[in-house]
Amino acid sequence: MQVTFLGTGTSQGVPVVACTCIVCRSKDPKDNRLRSSILIEDEGKVYVIDTGPDFRYQMLRAGVKSLDAVIFTHEHKDHIAGFDDIRAFNYVLQKKIDVYATERVQEAMKREFAYIFDGTDYPGIPQINLFTIDNKPFVINTTRFTPIEVKHFKLPVLGFRIGDFTYITDANFISEEVKEKIKGSKILVLNALRREHHVSHYTLEQAIQLTMELKPGKAYFTHISHQLGLHSEVEKELPSGIFLAYDGLRLEL
Repeated sequence: MQVTFLGTGTSQGVPVVACTCIVCRSKDPKDNRLRSSILIEDEGKVYVIDTGPDFRYQMLRAGVKSLDAVIFTHEHKDHIAGFDDIRAFNYVLQKKIDVYATERVQEAMKREFAYIFDGTDYPGIPQINLFTIDNKPFVINTTRFTPIEVKHFKLPVLGFRIGDFTYITDANFISEEVKEKIKGSKILVLNALRREHHVSHYTLEQAIQLTMELKPGKAYFTHISHQLGLHSEVEKELPSGIFLAYDGLRLEL
């Protein structure tokens, strides 16, 4: 299995226009962070977790030619806003795209993208097969996904464990019961928004502490705000076996 980070950033704390922070002005490509999403390639099949506002460009940048399914963690705009752009894969692949989401996330998507779901069958709209998931494991083709339910302030959000790889974004609380599902992961991906306290995200220090508790083989931090600072400087502070993820990073499992 191969995992590619399509995006490792977030809108949190980034001015909309005229940003002059050191991260925006950095010439290090590892500081160029689009909204968080990953691509999973397993047994010849291609899956994407979350379609944020940058989805179209992320897929073009990564040279993705095929797509078999999209899986959603939760309904916030930075994770679903690019959903309409799956239509390009409908056209190229001449097939519907399988979409996996909880009932709550589906309700939000039906509000945001009513034209996809209202039954009018307007030419050119995204064509999908919609599947409902919860906190029980499910299989897409031959790939088994185990949902990891975490809290994003008061909102339940799903992370996923696929084999020895666990991906968690937008969390600030994980129960002891759920931690048991994560333990034993060779690779853990976890959100680390910034240094300062945040109501719904782990800080850098909290992410490090949780990683040390869970003891994965390696850990990569994602959903990184520009407020965290430059990639090269933050990585110097991290304990052995913990890294900052960056857009375009590929992991082989």
